Amino acid sequence: MIQHLTVLPVVLPLVAGILLLYQRQGLVRYKRWVSVAATLLLLLVSIALLTKASSGEITYYALGDWQPPFGIALVLDRLSALMILVTSILAVGAVVFACGGDDEKGSNFHGLFQWQLMGVNGAFLTGDLFNLFVFFEVLLLASYALLLHGGGKARIQASVHYVVLNLAGSSLFLIAVGILYGATGTLNMADMAQRLGDLPAEREGLVTAGALMLLVVFGLKAAILPLYFWLPRAYASAPAPVAALFAIMTKVGIYAILRVYSLIFSDQAGSLAALEQPWVWWLALATLAIAGVSVMAARDLRLLVAYLVLVSVGTLLAGIGMRTPQAVSALLYYLIHTTLITGGLFLLAEMIGLQRGKAGTRLVRGRPMVQGNWLALMFFAGAIAVAGLPPLSGAIGKALLLNAAEGSQQLWLWPLLLLAGLSSLIALSRAGSTLFWRSHRGNVSGKVLPRQHWFAVIWLLSAAPLMVVFAGPVSDYTQATAAQLEDPQPLIHTLLNDAGETP
Repeated sequence: MIQHLTVLPVVLPLVAGILLLYQRQGLVRYKRWVSVAATLLLLLVSIALLTKASSGEITYYALGDWQPPFGIALVLDRLSALMILVTSILAVGAVVFACGGDDEKGSNFHGLFQWQLMGVNGAFLTGDLFNLFVFFEVLLLASYALLLHGGGKARIQASVHYVVLNLAGSSLFLIAVGILYGATGTLNMADMAQRLGDLPAEREGLVTAGALMLLVVFGLKAAILPLYFWLPRAYASAPAPVAALFAIMTKVGIYAILRVYSLIFSDQAGSLAALEQPWVWWLALATLAIAGVSVMAARDLRLLVAYLVLVSVGTLLAGIGMRTPQAVSALLYYLIHTTLITGGLFLLAEMIGLQRGKAGTRLVRGRPMVQGNWLALMFFAGAIAVAGLPPLSGAIGKALLLNAAEGSQQLWLWPLLLLAGLSSLIALSRAGSTLFWRSHRGNVSGKVLPRQHWFAVIWLLSAAPLMVVFAGPVSDYTQATAAQLEDPQPLIHTLLNDAGETP
């Protein structure tokens, strides 16, 4: 069983999705039990994988026993194990919240939810570019349907932009993969990295074009400026548990940039090394600046949280743009924090909207809420965490990133990151004042919220204090992960030399 552990994050949600979609009508309790059980089992598997990867050993699973570089390989290292665990933790909160009633607003929610998990996990584990494209398509197809869950004009409008842009991105992805395959003769990322060292000079132009096209695709997934305009409305319109799960979607793009450019276009690629660095650095800073302004213009709580996701995207990509092990370690710590906290805030925004009646999540005065005190307390904790104030984990993540900046990078990153944090704090303070302090007159509105909602939000927001308590072990793991990414040779050796060159 141990040797098959690596493939379980893909197989488990696949099987669960089939079981859930097979029973399409009724049986709400059956669907909930299967979906929650599968997600909890996925969490246990992800913990086992992280434990296995924490030793520094790199392993792979050859599907059909066809060895790399010819067959499909799922690769487990520190980075992929970390991303699987973060996805699993986020998914537990989202699926439990959905069981509070959101899953009944449309059909096939739980089956599509599991298949999106399959696509996300597959993207984190795959060892070749074509299957990265395949898993991107799986998660996108599931996300198209989940975005429309429950219907509504706003969701349909947002989904049109989301679908069109991502279809264009998928086409560009396929073209880029074809160019790189034609130039190198392989799709396996480790094999491609090895071949770039002996690439004829006349093919360097093709590889450069393919690499920059991939950067556009991954930038679209990560929502980097100027490719982020689809995200705020899509995330703000999505059902709360879907929006929470979407918090990991931008991280898939960030992961892809980290993985592809640290492995294929590493220092051994010669003149092709670090192709992405200047582009990512400046566009990340621009994303951070624009998102910092946009967050103050939001007039809806869901839209505000969506812009906070963009602030985190700019922050994370700035870490990639610095391209040092210290910066990568810092961005991985911050990635865990921001994914779970923004996911929790999407769920909290839905809870607040349910108790405000017609006012919903609009930042206008409303009537007092039945459970307003508890909601205010959780909003206060989430706001401190996401704005990056002490003593929660956001402050540590930002401090690590600021400390990683060197030379002229400090002149750009320090003011932009601190100003973005200040604008986030101002926007959240204004929102909190409007929602809880200024809304104190009239009859109490709203019904008592189900316990599934409370559990889900507490589950995700508790990451902020826990990451402070366990800052040492988490930071040690992210530093080891950054060091592993800095030296891709062990991964290449494991996939090619240990596997052999023939199937």
